[in-house]
Amino acid sequence: MGECVNLIKILFVCHGNICRSPMAEFIMKYLVKESGNEEKFFIESAATTNDEIGNDIYPNAKSELKKNSIPFERRQARKIKRSDYSKWDYIICMDNENLDDILYIMGGDEDNKVKLLLDFTGEHKEVSDPWYTRNFALAYSEIYRGCKALLKHLES
Repeated sequence: MGECVNLIKILFVCHGNICRSPMAEFIMKYLVKESGNEEKFFIESAATTNDEIGNDIYPNAKSELKKNSIPFERRQARKIKRSDYSKWDYIICMDNENLDDILYIMGGDEDNKVKLLLDFTGEHKEVSDPWYTRNFALAYSEIYRGCKALLKHLES
């Protein structure tokens, strides 16, 4: 990540890194490209657990991205590591369990980098987990709204 020194670096995180966080990664990449600021950002995603390490985006999440014309590419789920803390400006999680897991893995959040995505919308709520709800459209709309608000926050 040495070439990313002056970029705004955002890591989206969820439980398994196959549904919500990769949707957020590719939605945010799309939004920054549409805003003409693609060269100012470095965006990836990760998991808080080992459950899905190495797996690509879940098929239903891919379908939701396709349905909304959000480009994505094949990728492999990875787990966040303590060393990631110093590499990222923002570590954006989807729910309170992710937040607690990240704080545990990182040993705290002394630089105040760890945030819930929907906090940027002014709502203090979690992104619903489509793994359990099976409602990928709802998760997509929440993530899209959160990413739009995050981008607005970063551009102001």
